[in-house]
Amino acid sequence: MRIALISPAHPLRGGIAASSERLARELQGMGHEVTIFSFSLQYPDLLFPGKTQYTDDPAPADLHIRTEINSVNPYNWLRTGMRLRRYRPDLIVSRFWLPFMGPAIGTIQRLAGKKAVRIGLIDNALPHEPRPGDRPLTRWYLGSLDAALVMSQAVADDLQRLGFRKPVARAPHPVYDNFGAAATREEALNALGLSANATWLLFFGFIRAYKGLDLAIEALASPLLRKRNDLRLLIAGESYTDTAPCRALAERLGVADRIVWHEQYIPTEQVRHYFGAADLVVQPYKSATQSGITQIAYHFGKPMVVTRVGGLPEMVPHERAGLVVPPTAEAIAQAIARFLDDATLRQKLERGVREVARQYSWAHLAETLLALAASSRNKS
Repeated sequence: MRIALISPAHPLRGGIAASSERLARELQGMGHEVTIFSFSLQYPDLLFPGKTQYTDDPAPADLHIRTEINSVNPYNWLRTGMRLRRYRPDLIVSRFWLPFMGPAIGTIQRLAGKKAVRIGLIDNALPHEPRPGDRPLTRWYLGSLDAALVMSQAVADDLQRLGFRKPVARAPHPVYDNFGAAATREEALNALGLSANATWLLFFGFIRAYKGLDLAIEALASPLLRKRNDLRLLIAGESYTDTAPCRALAERLGVADRIVWHEQYIPTEQVRHYFGAADLVVQPYKSATQSGITQIAYHFGKPMVVTRVGGLPEMVPHERAGLVVPPTAEAIAQAIARFLDDATLRQKLERGVREVARQYSWAHLAETLLALAASSRNKS
């Protein structure tokens, strides 16, 4: 088939771009022709909370990426829609993660015509940080689809609440396998300049309010964990929110000296060091659908403590690949203490996380996508 994939891609950075490029490779490996229609303007600088939208990584030589879409220019949507129609794809797959993108992608897909099957690969139907207008913007996008593929039941439930009545298939987010081989603990600690005498908790990825960094800091200050003089929290990722309140919280609770901040975008080649240094990955989210951080942890074989929100319990089987707890500092602290105190549990989780990772394959996602396309084509 000829497949058009509407998604951010190089030189844009981030999890959506990286995973779409990986999906394109999987589909190409299955014999399909894939062109990624990416963004010339993804977010206006005023709306982008980070430092830069672009990566310094070299362009992938094995992918065909067309930098086409301006998210705020309706004339561009018309032009891109007509270019997509002339490309004559058999299948259009569009990534959807934010209602802001609804008008652009929804309009482009309508203009591309109905000869192609149009499937939304939906990361979030509704955002973690809601804004006025989210629902109508998302519904405009959903109206341009023939079917949807989601990666968690939480997103499927949101689609139902939004009134989407077309076919919906589900396949879990695959393991990120583009970060290279795992680093040894010694190599990782040396690369990051971290103490080998400490036990390291890792909070990784873009820092946003819904990811619960404040809960991780409160847990570190709890009586259960405060007495563990060797315990440290490594925070690694670019901030999309003001971290001053979290830093002030750490000072007030007396744990600022037990936290190492690497508040910056982590390049692809350095990710292996952060997970190599970690004894345990902590995801204290207050809301979630699925998480790319979970799938990086799976790639590097790292057990997790995650909160019981959104799709995280689906992705991290309790007491097999990690510990799933309520989104409170006390529960998070208890789970961390349990992991550190129980050597048998720790070995079980380290073994289990590698076993569970095998089910999160890119082949499964691609096969589910193509099966959904075939069934949608047959019904039209």
